[in-house]
Amino acid sequence: MLLKHVTYSSWNDAQLVASMIAGDKAAFDEIYERYWTKLFNESFKRLKNMEQVEELVQSVFMDLWLKKEKKKIENIYGYLIIAVRYQVYILYRKGLTLPEFEEPLEHMALSSLEADTLFNEKEIRNYIAVWLAMQPEKRGEIFRMKFMEEMTTRQISEKLGVSQKTVQNQVLISHASLKQFLERLMVLMSVM
Repeated sequence: MLLKHVTYSSWNDAQLVASMIAGDKAAFDEIYERYWTKLFNESFKRLKNMEQVEELVQSVFMDLWLKKEKKKIENIYGYLIIAVRYQVYILYRKGLTLPEFEEPLEHMALSSLEADTLFNEKEIRNYIAVWLAMQPEKRGEIFRMKFMEEMTTRQISEKLGVSQKTVQNQVLISHASLKQFLERLMVLMSVM
């Protein structure tokens, strides 16, 4: 058994994910060991409640194991971080906890020269990552390619083997959906 653990600890994330999806519990255990502390810390800095954080992280890992066959995970750490942040957001939304920062809405629009602006941009990027994780796979892929990799509609169309019109439609749908998500988030944050 020790030999098996040593083998898994030398595997990269992609190997572990592939093996876990195939039902390998030891690969899942290695992922758990590798990322539990990071996810705990990520959650704790937002919630400041040890019991709540432990429950949240356990729930994310349980969901990963139970739904492993349905997930298409390219970056396990990125996936887990987004899942944790989303669960924190859900707790905020349900009013079960309040964010550590309670800043009036008008102070969120700081000039680009102020230090807090980077924090706000980072938080917005995190919320966009949460939104992106909730999108259908193809729409999310098109969004990433268009706005994060800065590919043209034609390049995306050729790479994915779909029409340019399909790409344009998905970009428009994504834009409207993201705008609505962020507007709701801003309203929620102004209430907190």
